[in-house]
Amino acid sequence: MDLRELVEAWKRILLIATKPEWDEYWTILKISLLGLAIVGGISFAIRMIFYTFLYPYTG
Repeated sequence: MDLRELVEAWKRILLIATKPEWDEYWTILKISLLGLAIVGGISFAIRMIFYTFLYPYTG
């Protein structure tokens, strides 16, 4: 694929693509924040288990 074909392909994609509506942005934001909260909660729980049971403070 040479440069001309690549630019033509990009042009077709940009002509077909549409900007998402605000409800789509809001849905993506909610899903992303939910995933971030789940991953953060799991990592916090693992860290607390590690520090409580596997590496207790003796000092």
